[in-house]
Amino acid sequence: MEQFFKMSERGSSAGQELRAGLTTFLAMAYIIAVNPPLLVLAGISETAAVTATCLGAGIMTILMGLFSNRPLACASGMGINALFATVLVPAAGGDWHAASAVIFVEGVAILILVLCGLREAIMDAIPVSLRHAISVALGLFIAMIGLKDGGIIVANPDTMVAIGEINQTFIVGLISIVATIVFYALNVRGALLLGIIVAVVAGIPLGVTQVPSAIVSGLDFSSFGAPFQPDEAGVMGIAKVVTSPTLLILAFSLMMSDFFDTMGTAMAVAKQGEFLTEDGNVKDIKQILVVDSAAAAAGGLIGSSSLTTFVESASGAADGGRTGLSSVFTGIIFIVAAFFSPLISIVSSAATCGALVFVGFLMMSEVAEIDWSDLLEGLPAFLIVAGVPFTYSISNGIGFGFIAYVIVAAVTGQLRKVKPLMWVAALAFVIYFLAA
Repeated sequence: MEQFFKMSERGSSAGQELRAGLTTFLAMAYIIAVNPPLLVLAGISETAAVTATCLGAGIMTILMGLFSNRPLACASGMGINALFATVLVPAAGGDWHAASAVIFVEGVAILILVLCGLREAIMDAIPVSLRHAISVALGLFIAMIGLKDGGIIVANPDTMVAIGEINQTFIVGLISIVATIVFYALNVRGALLLGIIVAVVAGIPLGVTQVPSAIVSGLDFSSFGAPFQPDEAGVMGIAKVVTSPTLLILAFSLMMSDFFDTMGTAMAVAKQGEFLTEDGNVKDIKQILVVDSAAAAAGGLIGSSSLTTFVESASGAADGGRTGLSSVFTGIIFIVAAFFSPLISIVSSAATCGALVFVGFLMMSEVAEIDWSDLLEGLPAFLIVAGVPFTYSISNGIGFGFIAYVIVAAVTGQLRKVKPLMWVAALAFVIYFLAA
């Protein structure tokens, strides 16, 4: 195991990887409670939705650990799962099998791009300043997710965002932040994990940590193979997609989102896991992208919505995860959770608030690497940093920055600095925004 995962070489140990894997799982465990209701809304049975959510995340996270040997975890993507239920299924005439086929086609398409080297080549074409900006933007985004989950910030019709009402959820979120800071300041190992545990315990008397109604749940594989399951008329979902321009356009939109979301996530986790180079390149990115792309296709295949690399993986990396062994541990826990999902769901999203906010803090150091006095370097970087959290979308923020970089380079006579694939990416984003 030591020879395969290279733990000593990366300054880690099996115990440290186990702790990091558990931290990542707890930071992601909310997906077990959140994803199934959306899939049920789409027409999938509840037991099948839970099975697909847990097993999909578990299997692909283990493969990520084994194939890339980096501490990243996969699960059904938030946002895409809502899109699956509210946009894809209606567009497919109410057929969730066809909606799953859209996800499957998107995943296969992006996997082909990775195997052809295009996805990695585009990452290499990104200016160093924008790579740093993506890391900073992801830090703010992660912190924003944590604060939202903790009820500390809420939507407001007048100011867009406001401080939340001081209630039980708010208190648990605050306890999570304070506990994490205290443990980290005292140099306690596993500070992020301990912060989550303290918040879960504190949530019991406050009613935020719910007592499970059951312990064990059964498995249901009825959603597996969804794209190839026929509807009442005997037409398979995959056949509907390849013959429908509307569904193919939706597949393209999802591909653009998946393409750049994972790029940003990989940079964020690499920063915390110490596998980001000085010029902003992610080590072993090819393997990471291959598994992530395959995960998207796998999500469509089993009916769990698109599986993608989770930005919450950064919490485990910040807690010491340095190898794929932490991902293997996370994946195993997800598979076990398929049998004990009612028990696992007691970990509220508020309890993970502190870990996510603290990871956001750690990622802010990248802001010093950007030359803000240079318009070509600074303005596109700023639009990425502001765009990701303000639009609550990694892809949107990156798109703003890419398009701005090309425009500023053109008007300042610096077009020679724009690599050909940056033009391709910027044009693709223009099409993406127009089609949205």
